[in-house]
Amino acid sequence: MSQDLSARVAMLEAEVGRIADLQAIRKLQHAYGYFMDKCMFPEIVDLFAEDCELRFMGGIYRGKVGARRLYGGASGLGGPADGMLFEHLIVQDIIDISSDRSTAQGRFRTFMQGGVHNSKTDAPPTIPPQFLEGGVYENTYIREDGVWKFKIFDYTVVWQADFSQGWANSPDESLMVSSPPDLYPKNPRGPDAFGAPSRRWPKAVVVPFHYVHPVTGKEIVVPEIG
Repeated sequence: MSQDLSARVAMLEAEVGRIADLQAIRKLQHAYGYFMDKCMFPEIVDLFAEDCELRFMGGIYRGKVGARRLYGGASGLGGPADGMLFEHLIVQDIIDISSDRSTAQGRFRTFMQGGVHNSKTDAPPTIPPQFLEGGVYENTYIREDGVWKFKIFDYTVVWQADFSQGWANSPDESLMVSSPPDLYPKNPRGPDAFGAPSRRWPKAVVVPFHYVHPVTGKEIVVPEIG
């Protein structure tokens, strides 16, 4: 085999590997959404690397032990339940793989429809009868023992709305899950640390972009808001 042909084969093998990485990361992120639909929390925790970090609602949860606290049934649910709706539509993925294919970054958007059927009488009281939610994931992934997993899971809730009222009347406070009041261990389900508070509709929300501009190659600078 000539040197040029060997180089060509090596380049194609690397490209096929990167395509496989992209599909594996997309499957990981979308599987998370399907598991969340049915409150399958043990399956969700298995998606994370051992030394992961989760950033959610102003809290930072570290490691799988932190993930178990976050997905430990604080909502009062622990698996599929009649009369409960949590449909996560996860779309618009932009994924970038590191040159050595050991880590990656990905941005996804989610749109959720949730609520409680009027026939269900034992639903957790914190869950509204009908609500909508939109948010953005800006995550970091790692290949651990040959398998892609979540390394940094960073979800920003951009907006929530009671279905009957619509997003024009979105409240300032969370409709379902609120920011944790205390850290772990004072709060058994609390985070390890507090993060910076995030903005929410009706305020303008721009989650920083992990990628450069696809045409100019320049860093995307978020305009100052206010």
